[in-house]
Amino acid sequence: MIIWLLVRRSLRQHLLSTVITSLSIALAGGLWLSVWSIKDQANAAFTGVDSGFDAVLGARGSKLQIVLNSIFHVEASPGNLAWEDFEDIRSNPSVTTAIPIAVGDNYRGYRLVGVSTNLFSDVKYQPGRRFEVFDGGRIFDPGLREAVVGSFVAQKLGLRVGDKFHPYHGLIFDEKSQHQETYVVVGVLKPSNTPSDRVIWIPLAGLQRMSGHDPKTATDLSAVLVKLRSAQAGFRLDMLYNKQGDRLTLAWPIGQIMAQLFSKISWFDRVLELIAYLVALVAVGSILASIYNSMNERRRDIAILRALGAQGRTVFGTIVLEAVVISGLGMGIAFVAYFGIFTVVASVIRSEMGVVLSVTQWHPVMWWAPSLMIGMSALAGLVPAVKAYRTNVAEHLVPIS
Repeated sequence: MIIWLLVRRSLRQHLLSTVITSLSIALAGGLWLSVWSIKDQANAAFTGVDSGFDAVLGARGSKLQIVLNSIFHVEASPGNLAWEDFEDIRSNPSVTTAIPIAVGDNYRGYRLVGVSTNLFSDVKYQPGRRFEVFDGGRIFDPGLREAVVGSFVAQKLGLRVGDKFHPYHGLIFDEKSQHQETYVVVGVLKPSNTPSDRVIWIPLAGLQRMSGHDPKTATDLSAVLVKLRSAQAGFRLDMLYNKQGDRLTLAWPIGQIMAQLFSKISWFDRVLELIAYLVALVAVGSILASIYNSMNERRRDIAILRALGAQGRTVFGTIVLEAVVISGLGMGIAFVAYFGIFTVVASVIRSEMGVVLSVTQWHPVMWWAPSLMIGMSALAGLVPAVKAYRTNVAEHLVPIS
C-alpha cells in the first residue's frame, strides 16, 4: 500500500514530466497499434476483394494492371478487347458468368464504367449478397442515358435519384473535356464496402458510343469480368490465354495477384515497423531519463524514508512501479492516438481504392504492444531504481545549509 502512495505522490510532484513522458509513450504506442493493424488488415482486404469474380480477361499486358483497372477501378487499361473476345469466353464451358465492361470517362474524378445489367442480377459480390439500389431507385435501362451511382460517389458528390450530370472524357477530371450527353441518376447502390462503391455505372453502349470516342472502336471493351465453374477451369483458361495465346491476358487468381503486389512492397512494411520500434525505444528512453534526472532531488526524500524504516526493496519497487504506471497511462492514451491515425489512413484508402478497413477490428497487437511497452518501461525503471536503492542514507540526511 505504501508503495502506491509513494508513486502517486511522486507523479504529482513531477506532473509536467509525467504528462510529457506519458504522451510520448502514447504516440509510440499509437504508432505501433496502427502500423500492425493497418498493415495486416489492408493485406487481407486487398487480397480478399474480388467483387464476386475469379478472373479478369484483358488485353495483353500486366495481370496486376488489369486487376487494378477492372476490380479496383484505378490505373488505366492496357488496351481494348474486341466484342468477339467477350463472346468467346462467355461461351466457354468453364465459365458461369462473364460481364463486359468499358472504361474511359469520369464525372468529377469518379470513373464511369459501362456495364451490362447482369452485373446486378447475376453477380454476388459476397456470398449471398448482390448489388442492390436503395428504395426509390432502380437499375438503369440499357438503351437509355441513365446511371446507377455507387454509395461513396453519391455521398461525396451529393448525387440523388433524379439528378442529371454531364460526363467528362478521360479518367482524369478536366473541366474542358465535358461530353455533351446528359445522364440521369436512376439509382444509388447500397454500400457494399467494395471498390464498386466508388464507381458510376452506366449502360455499356452508352460509354462505348459517347461523343468524342472513336466510332471504329464502338464495340470494344476494356475487360471482361469472369466467374469460373471451378479452380480447375482457371488452370485451363490460363493455359489457353496466357501460355498458348499471345494477344490476351487472363488475370487469375485475383487474390494471388494482389498478394504478389504486397510481397513486392513488403520492404515498406518493414521500414514502418522499424520506425515504430525506434519511436518506442525513444519513448521508453524518455521514461528512463525523466526518472533518472529526478533522482538528485529525490535522494533526501529517499534517505528520510529509509531512516523511518522503509526497506531498500520498497524504494526499489516504488521506482520501477512509477515507470510502469507512466507507461500504463501512456498506453491507455495510445488507443486514442491509434483511433485517430487509423481513421485518417482508412479514410484515404477508402477514398483512393474503395477498400474499407475497420478501426474496431481485433488484432493481436492490441495486447502484445501494451504488454511489451510496459515491460520495456519496467526494465528502463531498473536503472534509476538501482540508484535509489544505493542511496547513502547518512550522507543525504545531513542538514542542508
